[in-house]
Amino acid sequence: MLRFETTMRASQFFFNTQKEAPADAELQSHILMVRAGLIKRLGSGLYSWMPLGLRVLRKVEAIVRDEMNKAGALELLMPAVQPRELWDETGRWAVFGPQMLKITDRHSREFCFGPTHEEVITDIARSEIRSYKQLPLNFYQVQTKFRDEIRPRFGVMRAREFMMKDAYSFHTDFASLEQTYQTMYQAYSNVFTRLGLKFRAVKADTGAIGGDGSHEFHVLADSGEDGLAYCDASDYAANVELAEALPASNARAAAVETMREVETPKQTACEDVAKLLNISVERTVKAIALIAKDETANGKFYLALLRGDHTLNEIKVGKLTGLSDFRLATEEEIRANLSCPPGFIGPVNVGENVTIVADRTVATMSDFVCGANKPKYHLAGVNFARDLPEPSLVADIRNVVEGDASPDGKGKLSLCRGIEVGHIFQLRTKYSEAMSATYLDDSGETKAMEMGCYGIGVSRIVGAAIEQGNDTRGIIFPTSMAPFAVTICPIGYDKSETISTAANNLYAELVTAGIEVLLDDRGERPGVMFAEADLMGIPHRIIIGERGLAESVAEYKGRTEAESKMIPLMNVVEFLQKVAL
Repeated sequence: MLRFETTMRASQFFFNTQKEAPADAELQSHILMVRAGLIKRLGSGLYSWMPLGLRVLRKVEAIVRDEMNKAGALELLMPAVQPRELWDETGRWAVFGPQMLKITDRHSREFCFGPTHEEVITDIARSEIRSYKQLPLNFYQVQTKFRDEIRPRFGVMRAREFMMKDAYSFHTDFASLEQTYQTMYQAYSNVFTRLGLKFRAVKADTGAIGGDGSHEFHVLADSGEDGLAYCDASDYAANVELAEALPASNARAAAVETMREVETPKQTACEDVAKLLNISVERTVKAIALIAKDETANGKFYLALLRGDHTLNEIKVGKLTGLSDFRLATEEEIRANLSCPPGFIGPVNVGENVTIVADRTVATMSDFVCGANKPKYHLAGVNFARDLPEPSLVADIRNVVEGDASPDGKGKLSLCRGIEVGHIFQLRTKYSEAMSATYLDDSGETKAMEMGCYGIGVSRIVGAAIEQGNDTRGIIFPTSMAPFAVTICPIGYDKSETISTAANNLYAELVTAGIEVLLDDRGERPGVMFAEADLMGIPHRIIIGERGLAESVAEYKGRTEAESKMIPLMNVVEFLQKVAL
């Protein structure tokens, strides 16, 4: 069990709780962290961690460190400020984007405040690792990062400056990388389990970091930014961005209807068209106009077809050949290619300049309704092969929905929301090849090192835990993260020597037992003590009063329990050792 300073009297601590929510706060974690005095805002996306909040942050950090050490990772500390030259080697100086804070020193040399450290650690590896005998190696650090978020309005959940644990492993071959990847996957699972959080590990897109295999770790919360798809009948779970929407098992039905125009004077959305025609929205097809870069100045025009109740998955579209750098077409581009305003566009009678990409579901549809490429009109009874050519490309381009078949064939998908707090990648040789990080194998041949990357948002975990655990009274921390495990609330501490003596004695016993305890010796009213303890998320409360002492009992109240109960004074330490350690 990790130990922190257990001796703390409220009169010697610093509390800065607030009754009112900050005006700029939107998420409960932001509101409660400010109200409980865990953080204090300095500027946009910049927060000071106050003494109470720092205790929580250090607990998270300690568990992360412990699991990294157990996994065989070696701690180091790299500079937060990084020279441009390293980022030029990988090409990321120009492409990382406006999130990177770029700075110039007095000699006009360019640097960045590191948003991540792949380049720095690869520079260390290429300088210090020579032989296969030195591998594998796994380095990690816990350090401040900076990313210039465009709208840093969610407190520590999306702060510009944040605490992160990032680890990087180096290997002779992919098999070794896979082994460490699995070790780190388990270490991350251990971290979030020990922190007492409900979480899921999901398959994920590698994004700007690059590489091959990737998993995200999400704390489950209704306020989460990420949609997750999972199967209760198996261990399948994936970010909605990556979850595969399987093709329909049934073949396309034969055409029954004749294609015809239907007047839709004001109806542009599929839901409204379906309502007008008295059909289900599942019988409609929406067309989304896209432009992808090609050798021409105007780019290539695409129509992506989705069933009316489905939504486009831009990550999937971006992985299709020729669409890696696509964008939505403007109204002018739509009119130029289809001679029709948005809202009435469709795939029938389009020119050779239009490439049709149909979602798998659409490719199996018959007698569907779509835009007529004519203002205020749609087409009904549309069928592929008869009324329009088969799509140029059929692919999975939509987000999965509740009830879709699980990609592993073991049931149906359910959806939930999650807050990403960890991400692991198989980088392979993306950075080692770009920066010539090589080693000599057992035959003397020079080879690029295989790499892995493993990140945990240490400060973000605190906000995510509060998003998962809160009520109208304040924060509900798991004991492993709470600033103190127990608070002693003596009623009349400053007025009764009997009360103060009993409270001091119990306090000393708990300290000796290694229980993190806060003695509220300020002489505050019971309502104030209880409200602040609940606001700060302290899991266990012991109340000492005159009536209880007369009967040699103390009152115990768990943070999430509706009722309190009486415990013999002589058994309080033993009881708390069971529930608070």
